[in-house]
Amino acid sequence: MSVLDELPVVVIGAGPVGLAAAAHLHERGLPFLVLEAGATAGAAVRQWGHVRVFSPWRYNVDPAARRLLDDAGWVAPAEDDLPAGADLVADYLQPLAELPQLKPHLRYDARVEAISRLGLDRLRSAGREQTPFLIRLAAGDELLARAVIDASGTWGTPNVLGASGLPARGEKKVGAYLEHALPDVLGTDRDRFAGRHTLVVGAGHSAANTLLSLAELAAEEAGTEVTWAIRSASPARTYGGGDADALPARGALGSRLRDHVDSGRIRLLTGFSVHAITPTEGRVAVIVRHADRGEESIVVDRIVAATGFRPDHSIAAELRLDLDPVMGATRALAPLIDPNEHSCGTVPPHGVDELAHPEVGYYAVGMKSYGRAPTFLMATGYEQVRSVVAALAGDWDAARDVQLDLPETGVCNSNPGDSTSTDTCCGPTPAETVGKGLATAVAGGLLSAPLNLISLDVAPAGGQTGGCCGS
Repeated sequence: MSVLDELPVVVIGAGPVGLAAAAHLHERGLPFLVLEAGATAGAAVRQWGHVRVFSPWRYNVDPAARRLLDDAGWVAPAEDDLPAGADLVADYLQPLAELPQLKPHLRYDARVEAISRLGLDRLRSAGREQTPFLIRLAAGDELLARAVIDASGTWGTPNVLGASGLPARGEKKVGAYLEHALPDVLGTDRDRFAGRHTLVVGAGHSAANTLLSLAELAAEEAGTEVTWAIRSASPARTYGGGDADALPARGALGSRLRDHVDSGRIRLLTGFSVHAITPTEGRVAVIVRHADRGEESIVVDRIVAATGFRPDHSIAAELRLDLDPVMGATRALAPLIDPNEHSCGTVPPHGVDELAHPEVGYYAVGMKSYGRAPTFLMATGYEQVRSVVAALAGDWDAARDVQLDLPETGVCNSNPGDSTSTDTCCGPTPAETVGKGLATAVAGGLLSAPLNLISLDVAPAGGQTGGCCGS
């Protein structure tokens, strides 16, 4: 047995995909350690616990995790029920994390600051594959690992409001007026929105969720106004497929939003590209620049930036990564998840071969693996970690036998009512971002982290949705 074989596989993140990786590692008899930056399992999911997802339970539970839970007498939720984020934590993630097979191997409040190879920087090649990974935590201590499965997600790196992928002028100075995706409008955050004018920027399902909550609040609280701003000329992509959608809850979401817009309860602004944000007399002015008619502004009390998420690869800066220049996924995976070609339900099966980097033994999985592509589903992440763990165990036949059962829908990869559009329900086309053939949107996540349980919306300049196609 080599020195590497005696070291654990380190999993970064104790969300749905990270805990699934832990379950598969246990089944394979491989030593492992899960590092979670938060204080509990599913820490990111808890932040959007008030939101109900549109993928039913049968798509939200990893098979290896289910086997462990079933052996412990777990009572599974009804397969067709739609959980809220809080339900995912209480009824699945927390019971999974408390199992004696996993609990001793979970470490909380352990934020990873950097990953490298012990004694080697990125330039050194000799003996690299036989050298342990060095993982440095924010608290200062360091760990060694045989391999790293990075399931840290994208929840902590939301996209900016600026239309060019950069923060809008003044954006960094208006934090007091700015909310990121999925505030609890009808719950703990109610006082920040009641009786005020809120601008929601974004065209994905996280924007839709927030808009519907604000419309309900407006019916209860006098003086509450709701404005919705999108970059495209039409909201058809957000409205989705209605009754034709393979996930009925997703279709219903778009139909309800359309009704509010048509009735005037939600004011819709199209062709909206944020240029600058300026505080003004206790409110904030959002300045929009149009190529054909100059600048105009709208003054509001609060802004919800439902603009998606993007991966942060900075912790792996000393590793040899091969990332697609457009999406930030591996080069092998990028064409398989391109939202110009695929919806969330038509992404082909993929596993360890598509996730591998030149840095042998390092794998980004879950939402983070998709970079800025919005086509991720949580079920996809489960199959990713099953394949990766099988490879780490030396079972290459199982690792390469990748299969997916996804809720495919024909309306997810085209914009209903616009035969010339190549929009997806999960993200904008490159033309909506930084030019045709250059960039595509998204999260992501919800959540995976964000994970992709719900939609974490699209970025004005190409960010990630967390789950426009479910989990």
